[in-house]
Amino acid sequence: MKQLVLFLFLFTCNLLAAQKQVDTIVVESPSMNVSIKNIVILPENYGGQKAFPVLYLLHGYSGHYDSWLSIKPELPELATEKGLIIVCPDGKNNWYWDSPVNPEVRYETYISKELVSYIDQHYKTVRDRKGRAVTGLSMGGHGGLWLGIRHQDVFGACGSTSGGVDIRPFPNNWEMKKQLGDYKDNPERWDAHTVMTQLNKIQPDSLAIIIDCGTEDFFYNVNEKLHNELLYRNIKHDYITRPGAHNSAYWKNSIDYQILFFSTYFSHCLNSTR
Repeated sequence: MKQLVLFLFLFTCNLLAAQKQVDTIVVESPSMNVSIKNIVILPENYGGQKAFPVLYLLHGYSGHYDSWLSIKPELPELATEKGLIIVCPDGKNNWYWDSPVNPEVRYETYISKELVSYIDQHYKTVRDRKGRAVTGLSMGGHGGLWLGIRHQDVFGACGSTSGGVDIRPFPNNWEMKKQLGDYKDNPERWDAHTVMTQLNKIQPDSLAIIIDCGTEDFFYNVNEKLHNELLYRNIKHDYITRPGAHNSAYWKNSIDYQILFFSTYFSHCLNSTR
């Protein structure tokens, strides 16, 4: 009986500790006049005066703010192991753009300005681009590179796993036309809102970039194209391919490599400035 009571006590303590590591917060977006849910995952040693770097982790199409935690339940352990905070915002199905046709969709502004500001104000963070990274899967992979490239004053590193890094071959998919209009009527607008046309904005040695995609993924060809274009422009980046499709099994594995990449970046940048 005593052993059972001790087991239940320890189980409850561990459960409460895990719950303390994961905050579900609601952040107001003045640009959209809406309230948005987000998950904040804290390392176990969060506390004291230490400031932690932050990884913003974006979900894919049809996902939600808690999708990454469902795919990778070990994220709290990884946050502790690597000494970082992980923030997972809800991006709806809006591709992390400020829509040029729908003024009520401003998820680029929300994440790069409003959410970053909120997290820095309410958590002990490294309030510098060298302490922030952004990545995601599929639609969120597009978002990770889109936000990282376009906001190099905010993020020092960015990435994508199984990312829709060139949207133009998919003009009728994933509700993109809701935010950009029909491709056939607005090709210039689609050109301006795909990662592939943003590479000229990357300053030399300004961004740490990681890209990966499974060889059976329907986005594999556009990721290969992006990799080759980055090579042509002599833009440093890590590029990983391995057998795998566009699914949770691939992302559950790939996020380990991405978090290792970003934690190494944070360690190098932050230790070199001390």
